[in-house]
Amino acid sequence: MDYKNLKPVKKAKKGIFQFVFSRVTLLAVLLLLQIAIFGISLTNLREYEAYIDAAFLLLEVVSVIYIINSKSNPAFKITWILLIFVLPFFGTAFYLFMKVMPGAGMIERRLSELSTATCEYMKQDEEALESLRVSKPANANLAHYLSHQLAFPVQRNTAVKYFAYGEEKFEELKKQLQKAEHFIFMEYFIVEEGEMWDSVLEILIEKAKVGVEVRFMYDGMGCLVTLPYGYEKHMRKHGIKCKVFSPVRPVLSSYQNNRDHRKICVIDGKVGFTGGINLADEYINAKERFGHWKDTAVMLEGEAVQNLTILFLQMWNITQRQPESYTKYLTPKSLDIRRELGFVLPYGDSPFDKEIIGEQVYFHILNHAKKYVHIMTPYLILDNEMVTALTFAAKCGIEVIIIMPHIPDKWYAFVLAKTYYEELIEAGVQIYEYTPGFVHAKVFVSDNDTATVGTINLDYRSFYHHFECGAFIYNNPVVWDIERDFQETLKKCEKVTLMSVRSRNILEKIIGSALRLVAPLM
Repeated sequence: MDYKNLKPVKKAKKGIFQFVFSRVTLLAVLLLLQIAIFGISLTNLREYEAYIDAAFLLLEVVSVIYIINSKSNPAFKITWILLIFVLPFFGTAFYLFMKVMPGAGMIERRLSELSTATCEYMKQDEEALESLRVSKPANANLAHYLSHQLAFPVQRNTAVKYFAYGEEKFEELKKQLQKAEHFIFMEYFIVEEGEMWDSVLEILIEKAKVGVEVRFMYDGMGCLVTLPYGYEKHMRKHGIKCKVFSPVRPVLSSYQNNRDHRKICVIDGKVGFTGGINLADEYINAKERFGHWKDTAVMLEGEAVQNLTILFLQMWNITQRQPESYTKYLTPKSLDIRRELGFVLPYGDSPFDKEIIGEQVYFHILNHAKKYVHIMTPYLILDNEMVTALTFAAKCGIEVIIIMPHIPDKWYAFVLAKTYYEELIEAGVQIYEYTPGFVHAKVFVSDNDTATVGTINLDYRSFYHHFECGAFIYNNPVVWDIERDFQETLKKCEKVTLMSVRSRNILEKIIGSALRLVAPLM
């Protein structure tokens, strides 16, 4: 099978030429050009300087009053007000730009329409909810919130398989893709040509040729430097329906800040995958970037897959105006209840739904734990509410352990994360670093009965800016597998002590403290 035709015929330029002629450079130049034109235009209005200053002073005051009275998180309010006071012209203009640009409003309206169109396929089975309430009322309350407020129903009759490493998920993904008979839906943040993606792509092309409906969507920013420009057109030539979510364009626009960070694969409505693993070689350790790459995922088989199917179709149809026939993609319901499989609740998070769903799920686990909460996350950039939840749980005698990377992928995020270490450790939270390399997993597991695995990092970007997803799991045997993996990973970690945190060099402390001022906007 010659699927290499998807690659552009023109070879990439090397070295300085590759940089100068790259898409990133072109986008940066065009954006800077727009800013320069804006600046020059203001310079030519110097004779009206007094009026302009007065107008901006009024805008500053109005903006600050609006920010103080808004419903946003206090951390965002403080950052915006500080930015406006320190850089009055830039801060005010930037805030207005983020609030006035129409792109985000269009996506918000379209998602609202799609949520209404799909609500009949996301109705909660009240018997399942009541069964959960009998077993664990606190988890039933969370399920009620997610189902009745956000249309993510808790499901039964769903087997869950946990993958402790990207290599394991990759092998299972290929097997399941080969079994596809009707449709394959895939939505990923990062896709990069190499062993992993080329193997998956070969299967997708084969399946499309024999009549399987294949839809593939990737994020424009996540794949900006990993896939050639116009890659979606090449995929379409092979019968694969392909879209780029929010393509990066050389135009000043606030909606490009909201990326599709989800990782979803649905096959025939019977099998669904989610977790932290993208389609690039570092995720299966076929390429080393930051030491050994530790990542996780889950595979669902059964009724809960329908939640992932609808999540995918909602995102796919943001730019699709033709009516969608959802019924042919639904998951068959079982007549019998497999009680040993407990409850599974796949959920999504959107920057436009007025809810911080990902963070609320994490809060719920922390607030209702009786023995322990074990966490794996690549980033630790916390709002005050999350700091309070973590430290309060630890102070109440709950064993709270966080596994972080030892080799970071972003130095500034790591420096910023360490500014939270001292407060957390003093409260009793234990922090470990994965010495072989980088942890990209997003896992919470508690009390041997509750867990969530998904795409949601412990940072502002995941909680407030990105489209995310996860699977909340209760009383399913897979929870033991997740906890077992945590304990095995812990053996490869080094505990962070107060002494090591306090002995950081002064420059690192200064940079970290400065970054906390703008952390909500990072």
